[in-house]
Amino acid sequence: MFFISSFLHVSVHQVTVFKLLPLYFPSSFPISKIYFNLFFFFFSFSFFNFSKPLFSRLCLNRSMDFAKLKRMLYYWIHQIVNILLRLTWHLLHVTIHLFYFAINIANALESHLISKGLLRRYKSLHISKLQYLAIVIESEDCRTSNVIELLQWLADLGVKHVCLYDKEGILKKSKDFILEKFDGATLFQENDVLLDQPLMTLEFASFSDGKEAVAKAANVLFMKYLKSGSTSSYQGEQIFTESQMGEALKTVVGGNGPEPDLLLVYGPARCHLGFPAWRIRYTEIQHMGPLKSMKYGSLIKAIYKFTMVQQNYGK
Repeated sequence: MFFISSFLHVSVHQVTVFKLLPLYFPSSFPISKIYFNLFFFFFSFSFFNFSKPLFSRLCLNRSMDFAKLKRMLYYWIHQIVNILLRLTWHLLHVTIHLFYFAINIANALESHLISKGLLRRYKSLHISKLQYLAIVIESEDCRTSNVIELLQWLADLGVKHVCLYDKEGILKKSKDFILEKFDGATLFQENDVLLDQPLMTLEFASFSDGKEAVAKAANVLFMKYLKSGSTSSYQGEQIFTESQMGEALKTVVGGNGPEPDLLLVYGPARCHLGFPAWRIRYTEIQHMGPLKSMKYGSLIKAIYKFTMVQQNYGK
């Protein structure tokens, strides 16, 4: 429509010029050439006026189409990358789960073979190297039936000295019941010597024997230091020695057992759950998993690994 209106507008002027031409030129002049040149000029001018906005619109449409295509390309690239990353993440999770599942299956099979006595290397345990064994149990998993069964396994293996620990002190509160149900055990005393005895000795500990005991022992030492009246002579020298701290801990706790050779952790966390830190300086720690899923073969394997380890003590 734009082209038609522009062409009609120019054509009206062209007809007017064509009518006036004979008045300005003589009859002998070739007016036909003038007509042709003027028609060509007006036609070219009309075409130029029409093609200029058309070309501009065409270029604008092409640039808009290119920008839209660019945005769509970026969008699909982003979606494909996200899908690939999610697939990689899920594949990694599946691979890790399958790896741990295979390890658990292998450990369960090995534990079963050990408990049946089919693996010869686990038959000969140097149980004499295990003088003192500590067992850390999650308070939520402290079932006396499982604890008594575990103690029976240890008694069958020949372990004579055991420390039972849980953070909340549930085992310490149930020690009378455990000693009554487990006939082959006596309560550990502070002056007991770690020698071969006919009965197993049991020590019960809780979180109160750990950090709280250290705080109370430090308070005892501080009160003794104040009473001695030596605060004015303090010049930066070492006041409290390790032996004094040990004596203070014995005073606060009431019974401070020896350092365990091996500490078995039964629970979801891979830590000692607040077991007194000054008693595990040279202790081997092994995580055994939840107490409800304990296995006799896993216990034998843990003790066997400890007996095969060579410990080097510094001077």
